[in-house]
Formats: sequence, structure tokens, C-alpha cells
Amino acid sequence: MIDYKININGLDVDAHYTEANVKEIFIPLLEKLTELQKKKSKRILVILAAPPGAGKSTLCSYLEKLSKETENVKEIQAIGMDGFHRLQEYLTSHKTIRDGEEILMVKIKGAPETFDLPLLIERIQKVTSGENCGWPIYDRTLHNPVDNVITVTSDIILLEGNYLLLNESGWTDIEKYADYTILLKANEDMLRNRLINRKAASGNSIEVATSFVDYSDMVNVRTCLQKSKKADLILEVLEDSTYKSILN
Repeated sequence: MIDYKININGLDVDAHYTEANVKEIFIPLLEKLTELQKKKSKRILVILAAPPGAGKSTLCSYLEKLSKETENVKEIQAIGMDGFHRLQEYLTSHKTIRDGEEILMVKIKGAPETFDLPLLIERIQKVTSGENCGWPIYDRTLHNPVDNVITVTSDIILLEGNYLLLNESGWTDIEKYADYTILLKANEDMLRNRLINRKAASGNSIEVATSFVDYSDMVNVRTCLQKSKKADLILEVLEDSTYKSILN
């Protein structure tokens, strides 16, 4: 087992990957992306979509690290769509409809409508044009995005997020910028437990974390699992946090 410790969006994460997954899935993926970039002779954009709690940010961070340590593959640069959350001030002053009731958007923060989709697409266009540009991150301790923390420079960009393959109006525009797509799937109950623990780790009680996850996060989990389009590569995250490749 390979231990990987990283700070993701302001929270410390302890992840573990098996040597089998690294050898049989991760390195072959890096080799495939290297060949694809060489073939296209330009910057390529790889999209990785996954439901909340599936470990997508940590996995992409690890793949970036692995690319730097593996011979004969090009370095990838991992970025995320979480930096395109709308500001907390916006979410606490704007409303949306959920189950026929008008509510403040902050109550369902993390849902598709709480992201600034036009700004995300605008920045993706800059990335795919080959421009070295700034990219935001989301800081869970600040509860807000911070712009231009990352400078996009690599020839292989790995963009992760919940709704990048969402089969809904507006979101479907994103896939046309992708050169390769990856989709993570996982069991709903496992994701629920992970999300409650993560929400509690950011300073909430278990009761508050559970209430928020059941009201908001699990709706987003089901949206991702049920409404994401197929991808070039589909990986299932198992209960023991190992990965299984699913034939598409």
C-alpha cells in the first residue's frame, strides 16, 4: 500500500493507493495521455468527473505527483472546478428553488446552480488555447474561492470536478473542450459516510454535518451518478478505496 498525504482545499487528507492500482491503472493512464499529447502536438485537456466524496481531488493530485516520478511519461498538472463556486456572499443573498420551495442558495452549496458555469467555461477556453493562465482554488477554511492561486503551464492538464460530464444544458458544452474523459463511480452509502466525516472535519458537529449531507450533498451525489455522460475511461471506487476499471 502506498500512503499519500496531501492538503486539499485547506483540509489534510491521508490517502492510500495499492501498488496494483498504480501499476495496472494509473501508470498505463499516464502513458496513454503522454502518447495522446505527442500525437496532437498541443496542450491537451483531460476531464475527470466524479460524485462528491469519491476522492477525485486527491486522486488527481496523486496522478500529478506520479507523473513527475515516472520515466517516459509527461508531467501532468491537476486543477479543479471547485474554485468556481460562487462567493459565499452571493450564495447567502440569492435564492433558488428546491422541491418547490424557494431557499437561499447557500443551503445547497455544491449543487450545479451554485457554480459560476460561464466563468468556468471561459477559463477552460483559455487553458485549451494553450495560454498560460491563472486558475482558482476553493479554500474550505475560508468557504470561498481564491483566484489565480495556480498558473496553468503544463502540456497535459487534468481538470476534475463533479459536473464536468453532466448531461444538462450548459454543462454539456464542457466536454467539447476535452481530449480525454474519465468518470469515477462509487456506492452511495460509502460516499455518504465519507461526506459526513469530511463536513465534520471542517468544524461542524456530526449532527449538522449529517443534516447537510442528507439534504444537499446526497442530491448532488445522485445527480452525478445518474446524469453523467459516459467517458473514455470509467473507474469504480470500491469500499476499500481501491479502483476497478469498468469496460465502457
